[in-house]
Amino acid sequence: MSLLSDLLNLNLTEATEKIVAEYVWIGGSGMDMRSKGRTLPGPVSKPSEIPKWNFDGSSTMQAPGDNSEVILHPQAIFRDPFRRGKNILVMCDAYTSVGDPIPTNNRFKAQKIFSNPDVVAEEPWYGIEQEYTLLQKDVHWPLGWPVGGFPAPQGPYYCGTGADKAYGRDIVNAHYKACLYAGINISGINGEVMPGQWEFQVGPAVGISAGDEVWMARYILERITEAAGVNLSFDPKPIQGDWNGAGAHTNYSTKSMRNDGGLAVIKKAIEKLSLRHNEHIKAYGDGNERRLTGRHETADINTFSWGVANRGASVRVGRDTEKQGKGYFEDRRPASNMDPYVVTSMIAETTILWKPT
Repeated sequence: MSLLSDLLNLNLTEATEKIVAEYVWIGGSGMDMRSKGRTLPGPVSKPSEIPKWNFDGSSTMQAPGDNSEVILHPQAIFRDPFRRGKNILVMCDAYTSVGDPIPTNNRFKAQKIFSNPDVVAEEPWYGIEQEYTLLQKDVHWPLGWPVGGFPAPQGPYYCGTGADKAYGRDIVNAHYKACLYAGINISGINGEVMPGQWEFQVGPAVGISAGDEVWMARYILERITEAAGVNLSFDPKPIQGDWNGAGAHTNYSTKSMRNDGGLAVIKKAIEKLSLRHNEHIKAYGDGNERRLTGRHETADINTFSWGVANRGASVRVGRDTEKQGKGYFEDRRPASNMDPYVVTSMIAETTILWKPT
């Protein structure tokens, strides 16, 4: 195993100018991450310098077998924490051979919204709180839980310490450092209310980059759990009963919200969100009805609500925002398995572009 480890840690810059680009994309389920590596003649500094590539879409539920070639377009570059050196991870989206975005290409749809001049002028900032659950590989039961049984009730686990409270901290810290190395603006981590469940935060990130960074952070986490022999779940309610679900709370502000008088702009935006509540819920993640029950720090899925410092509301406004009269708000409805391209662009479209009739 030492030889294998030595080979995995080879420093390529000592022997060649060539680098490895790992092309990463989202598969047909909308949550499965796919990737494959390609040798490039030398380092690159922007996505346009990376060649487009293709994959077999019939094997990812993204194309029929008789016309299976799907084209990857490089969109964002990150440093590769696994191969290191000058090697890179490349976030891609997918197109047909004639250049049309495939139906599952939510990045293309989001970019159309984020490139609208009215949205660009508002500089939308996002901070996404991505919750996830670590599962034992062979039994698909939360890490640290007795197989077929349950740990002590919730209470000591949130931000907890100790072998009987924090399960998987090495994975979490490895992911934290790997994201910082990659260039992802990961802003923090913490243990969550349910044991075996954790959270990382990405942001502030502007526009389309929020989706790129969250997806790449998910990819890196999946690679780390793969190496650790642990399964990763983004299910919004992995364990039924008196256990917290998993969300992806989305913090949001525009330039107008961050400027003096911004609280009034925030209230108008929240009013718009209330009018499109059902439309947003449909796009905020599969199985979210199992999580948004009105219990465990959630609002009921059928009723829109907002409040200051209220974690049981659909939308929360912070005390600091209320006090300063400007700032941001938190949409607490998105599930852990939401598509950040969909959620971020939808919030921008509703609050900036949409005009209620």
